[in-house]
Amino acid sequence: MQEKQATENVDFLTETKNYLIDLVNNPETVLPIIKGILLAILIYWIGKKIARWLSNVSSKAVSRGHGDQILSDFVRKMVYYLLLALVIIMALTQLGFQTTSLIAVVGAAGLAIGLALKDSLANFAAGIMLVMFRPFKIDDFVEVADVSGTVKEIKLFSTYMRTTDNKNLVIPNSQIINDIITNYSAQDTRRIDLVIGVSYDDDIKTAQKIMEDTLANHDKVLSDPEPKVMLNELAGSSVNFNVRPWVKAEDYWPVRAALLEQLKYNIEAGGCSFPYPQQDVHLYKQES
Repeated sequence: MQEKQATENVDFLTETKNYLIDLVNNPETVLPIIKGILLAILIYWIGKKIARWLSNVSSKAVSRGHGDQILSDFVRKMVYYLLLALVIIMALTQLGFQTTSLIAVVGAAGLAIGLALKDSLANFAAGIMLVMFRPFKIDDFVEVADVSGTVKEIKLFSTYMRTTDNKNLVIPNSQIINDIITNYSAQDTRRIDLVIGVSYDDDIKTAQKIMEDTLANHDKVLSDPEPKVMLNELAGSSVNFNVRPWVKAEDYWPVRAALLEQLKYNIEAGGCSFPYPQQDVHLYKQES
């Protein structure tokens, strides 16, 4: 086995030596090779600069249209590497390489890699959709994939969120894009929905007037849209009202808590009451 390998090495060296001697003795055959090498280097050098320029132009165009740095950087890199691969193939063709088989090998390798990383590619595609269509942005408070929190970072494979109790969440983008997205920060205003119940013994007009005055006197309750207080239902133990004021999105939770406290105080101060769930039990004595 070793003798066979040694013989093959000697044959290779002999062929290389004869080839070099032939080039020296016949310089006219060297010139086309050198010309091809120089032309290939020139194609690569110029093509690389053109690829970089076109990638920067496409990145700036995306940045002007969408204003998103993540998408802009992705487009720049994608355009650059695609064009660079094309330039390398052109340079190899100039050197006399058969690039058809090379392209087939690269395509087969790409298919195999795609099948192996299908979940990652799904997250990647979802990340592109999130960046392009923008269902939410940084610092929005959203509910996605059965969790809610403030968006801190949007990357191509996952989204980073922080919950109200200061936990960090990393959510794959494919889960987000395939689920319902509720963006609580998309609009400047939000409506607070409260259900306030009073006793059946209370005057409902008086109770409604107290609630309306409470909303009107709060400085962070908006007058446009107008807050509403409407009779909702005659429940088992109470008469329930829908109380629906509008506030700025950033004031939602503080105003909601303040209104609940103020409504309880004002309703009780106005002579109305909050009933407890109760049942009337009637006993009958039957003589034998």
